[in-house]
Formats: sequence, structure tokens, C-alpha cells
Amino acid sequence: MSSPDPNLDANLAVALDALLTEQSVTRAAARLHTSPAAMSRTLARLRRVLQDPLLVRAGQAMVPTPRAEALREEAAAVVRRLEALLTPSGGIDLAALRRTFTVQTSDLVGAALAPGLLALARRRAPGVSLRVLAEEWEAGPALREGRIDLEIGAIDHVDPETRVEELVTLRMAAGVRAGHPLAEGTLTPARLAAAEHVAVSRRGRFTGPLDTALAEQGLSRRVSAVLPGHLAAMALAAVGDVVCLVPTALPGEPPSPLGDAAYALGLRLLDIPLPLPPLTIGMAWHPRHTADGGHQWLRGAVRRVLRPAPEE
Repeated sequence: MSSPDPNLDANLAVALDALLTEQSVTRAAARLHTSPAAMSRTLARLRRVLQDPLLVRAGQAMVPTPRAEALREEAAAVVRRLEALLTPSGGIDLAALRRTFTVQTSDLVGAALAPGLLALARRRAPGVSLRVLAEEWEAGPALREGRIDLEIGAIDHVDPETRVEELVTLRMAAGVRAGHPLAEGTLTPARLAAAEHVAVSRRGRFTGPLDTALAEQGLSRRVSAVLPGHLAAMALAAVGDVVCLVPTALPGEPPSPLGDAAYALGLRLLDIPLPLPPLTIGMAWHPRHTADGGHQWLRGAVRRVLRPAPEE
């Protein structure tokens, strides 16, 4: 089997299309902004590659051979595909987009994100579907391998090539049912420590930043249960005398949709009288999706849902 011409390139297809369309070396050269001499050399090379004269002189004109006639439409189609392949994207037709996006996040973020994201999709991209997966230990490999499109949450483990964008910074509040004793009077560190707590940890940890802050006051709390997700913790707090932590907006910032589930369950959110580290929610994606039109829409929609604009 003979090996392909090592100098074969896409420019030959472009030149072939020009020559077969113009049926003139001079006009083909002008069309491609090159010299007639250079185009004559390209025609000679095409004749060697295709083993056919392609264009032959008939009086003052050049006429195509039967092989050239057979190649004309195919050459034009190849050039159109090359142009489409190498032309920067001019945007995306969201109405025609048919795609399922997979997002890995916590139950609370997923519950806050899904209604707004689906509402935006119905208006602009009705063919988009959303798949929300529970958090794994490491999202980096899943992003790299294309198993998920976005990781959303507290991004603290990323591969060097992963793109990360911070979305919103929140604070933690104490969530209790309406009739809870802490809902009356001033909440002090001592009263907070004396209450029964439910903690949220995917790894089953009983302690966290609140315990560190209480310890600095010489206090400790009792955690009666550790649950893997905030929604379960909120549901428990809504029917019992336990305290759960709920992410909520910083003072002066627009309300965060991450608090919607707590309000829907009737929880009261109390300011914690201790300095706790803020919670930054971000999104991470693999750089191969950065310029993709559909993925750009997804990231923009996530921004709109999780980073609401201030009310006018």
C-alpha cells in the first residue's frame, strides 16, 4: 500500500475548488490572493496527486476533464466544511439546543439551583435537561473525563488545569423551628452551646468551624446526629428541638436562594454571635468547555440563579 503524500494539506482542496470553479489559473489565483505562477505550481501538484490533468486547454480557454467534473461538487463541499470547521463560533441557537448537563453539588445547592435553572431553560433553551449528582470525594477526574459538566459548591480540591469561578460568599446562621427556645430572647454563645445540634458532614464528622469558635470561648456543644446533607438536617430541625447550620446571605446582600429551603420548612434563621469563616460557593469546569456555547449558557444561568441581582 502506498503511503499518502507527506505534503498533502487542506490548501490543496481549497486550490482545487478555486481551479474547478474558475476554470482559469489566473482567475483562481486572484480568488485566492496569490500569483498565477504559484497557482500554476499548485495545479501541477494536484495533477501529480490525482494523476489526472484536471484542466486542459481548448483554444483560448481551459476545460475540465471528466475526473475534474466528477470532483467539482465534492471539492466545493469539502471547502465549505473546512470553512465551518475553522470559523470561530458566532454563538449558539439556544432554542435548537438539545443537551443534558450534569452538575455535581450538594443537596442544598441542587435544591436551590434546579428551579431557577429549569425556569431559565424553559424560556431560552427548552431542549436542555439537568442531571444533578451527589458530591463525590473528588470532582477533578469526573470533570476531566467528561462525566460531569460543572462542580458547584465549596471548591477546595481541583486539578491544576481546572477553571474555577467564585459565585457568592455566604455566612452561616442557626436554623431552628419557630417554637424553639432559642427563637426567644438574645442568642448568646452560651445558649447556643447548650442547645442540641445536628451537624452536616459527608464524611461523618461531628466537629467543624462552630466547635472551634465555641472552644475559643471555653464552650462546647452536643451534636446528637450527623447527617450527610443540609436538607435532611433542616427537616430534622423543623420538627425537633435541634439546631442546624444554614448558609444565608451576608448583611446588605440580596437574599440567597440557598436559604429558600429553610424558609419553606418554617425555620427561623438566627445570627450566630461568634466569628465564623465565610462560605464561598463557586463552580469548577474543565477548560475544554470554556468556549463551548452550550456550556457558556449553563455557566451564565448558574450565575443568575446563585448570584441574584440586588432589588431595585
